[in-house]
This record gives sequence, structure tokens and C-alpha cells, in this order.
Amino acid sequence: MLTRHGYALLVGGVAAVVIGRMFAVVELFVIGAACFAAAVLGVVYVRVRRPRVDAARWVHPSVIVAGDTGRVDLHLQHRGRLRSAPFVLCESVQRTMSDPRIARLPVASMSRGTQSSTGYPLPSAVRGIILLGPLEVELSDPLGIARSSRIVAGVDEVVVAPRAHLLDIPRLGQGVLGNALLEKARRLGPGEFHGLREYADGDEPRSIHWKASARTDSLMVKEHTVEGLHRCTVMFDARPGSYTSTEGFERGVTAAASIVHSASRAGLTTRFVTAGGVDLRGPEVSTTTLRVLARIEPTTAPPASLDHETGDGLGLVVVVTGGPDAAAWRRAQSIVDPTLTALLVSTEAAAHGIPHLGVTARSDRDFVGSWQRLAGRGRLDLVDA
Repeated sequence: MLTRHGYALLVGGVAAVVIGRMFAVVELFVIGAACFAAAVLGVVYVRVRRPRVDAARWVHPSVIVAGDTGRVDLHLQHRGRLRSAPFVLCESVQRTMSDPRIARLPVASMSRGTQSSTGYPLPSAVRGIILLGPLEVELSDPLGIARSSRIVAGVDEVVVAPRAHLLDIPRLGQGVLGNALLEKARRLGPGEFHGLREYADGDEPRSIHWKASARTDSLMVKEHTVEGLHRCTVMFDARPGSYTSTEGFERGVTAAASIVHSASRAGLTTRFVTAGGVDLRGPEVSTTTLRVLARIEPTTAPPASLDHETGDGLGLVVVVTGGPDAAAWRRAQSIVDPTLTALLVSTEAAAHGIPHLGVTARSDRDFVGSWQRLAGRGRLDLVDA
């Protein structure tokens, strides 16, 4: 209850009384009594004028992206019978266990039943988890002799997700990856019947529609739709041995977040797989993946299996790892499924060291540019930092 200054005042009062007693100095007794009285009055002040408030905390947005600034809003309602003295809200903002910070927000005097609000910005330079709270109401007497505090809100967890770039999803026949998908679609055979057109040199004789040709002056052939890309699975290799630096691991986190976000937004059936048996699917896969990647750290735990990848249409398996020698990439290449195409995203290897269907991610700009070129799209919205 007493502050450091309050205890110093008491010590001074005791010293004044002892010295006054020893040397029979009445003035020192008066000084000592004044010190004791000031300490008592300070304690009474903070007890009587202590604000009795209820508090609620809102963090927006609920998921902050690394590099952006969120905001914490605190809403207060005073329920005491007496008007409160001006007080201070104190809240711990802890990004790491070794780096707690305190946000101190002064609040003016509040009458009974009144409401007030205040807040502070919440910058987030890197991904991770920020712990907010507990939120305390702190009141000191005018002389700083006594202090009271009371917890009015608990601890909240704020997710700082990795930045996710919006990428173009490859289309059949566009770019290196689109051509590879088109070739695979043709090998799988025709899709649904689409319509009829006139025969052209090079068409397969078995595609001729003889009944329709008999009703016209030319040969008519059947056209079928080509099966497009329907599925995308992203596997993030979290093993520390797959990366030569922390920066490479972090670039992999950004790449994985970007691909999952872009595939889900494009309407593909999206799946995210990483260490510890994490296997995410469903309509909320993008948001859930960002929350997982906000916390992820290098680990030796094995990833979930890719052997149970099923679904309709063509599928893309994207492996995000350090380089082409990683075990995760070799495991993806061993999948025997004619509908799947494996794609490597390497955060350590240069462009000449990755396979034909590969993307280099030695920087964010390299990653976005390499992906866009592979997808046959020339757009590049990322600028140098």
C-alpha cells in the first residue's frame, strides 16, 4: 500500500522521534508526528477515493499482420458511490518473456455511473503472440506516499500473423506451371462434354461425331472440357536442419502463409500440413493457418502424411523448405498420383539450383516475382523495402 516514498517518510518519522527523544528536541517530535500523520492520510485517501470501475478490452483487428499496427481500446464504467479521483490504467504488453512493457494511461475523475474510454496503439514488427494484461487501476495520493491497485481485466492473447502476399493461382496453359498442369490434364483424358465444332487437321478420328456430321456438310468433332486445378496442399517443413538461417525459416513462413491465403481466396480446396501432425482443411483454413504460423517454431516433430490426399480434379502439392535436398521435398516427389503436381518453394537455394517446377524465395521480392513468372502472370505488386 505504501510507496517507496511512503516507507522513506515513515523511516524519517521514526528517526525524528528517536533523535528528539535522545536530545529532548520537541520540534523533532512534531516532525515525526507529521510524518506518521501524512502516511496515515495517504493510506486513507487511496482507500476512500479508490475508483470502482469495470473494464472491457477490445483489440482490433483480432488478428494483426506483422508490420502493421493494431489498437487496444479500453472501455470503463464507474460503479462507485463517490466521485473517483483521477487514476492511471496500467497494462502489461509482453511480446517475449524477457521483454515485458507497461502501458500507462491516465484517466480523468469519473462520476457515478459514467463511462469513459481510452486506448493505445499496438505495433507489431514480427509475427508471434502478444500477451496483454492484466489491466490494473492504480491510484496514488497527491504526495505519492500511498498507492492502491486493483485488477479490472484479465489476460488476452493477440495473434500477430505473418504477412501474406496475394499471388496469382496458375491457370491451365499459362506459364510453365500452367502448361505442366495442362499436359497432365490431357494425359488424364477428356472431361465433360462441352459441344461440337468443325473438324480440323490433327483432330483424333475417334472424336468425330458421326450423327451430327451426317446432318451437315462437314465433319463435326466433340469437344470436352479440360479438367482444371481444384486442389492445393501446402506443406511447410519446420525442421531446423532444412534451413541454414533463421531468416530462411521466416521467409518460409511468409511463403506458406501467402500460398494458403491465395489458394483459399481463389476458391481452391486448400489444405495446410506441417510438423506435429497439423493438418488443416475446411472453409476457415486460411485464418487457422495464419494462427498456426504465428506461433510456429523450428521443431524436429514429423509432419502429417501427404499420402491421404484425395479429391476431384487436378491438385497442386507445394512444399516450402530450405532447398531441393530436403527430405520433405523428396517425400512429396515420391507420391504416386497422376492428378497431383509437386512444386518446390526454396528459401535458401538460388534460382539455378531448384527444379523446373520450383520457386526461389531468398527474399520476399524474389518469392513473389518467381511465383508470378512460373504462373505466367507478369504482375508484381511487391516493392523493395
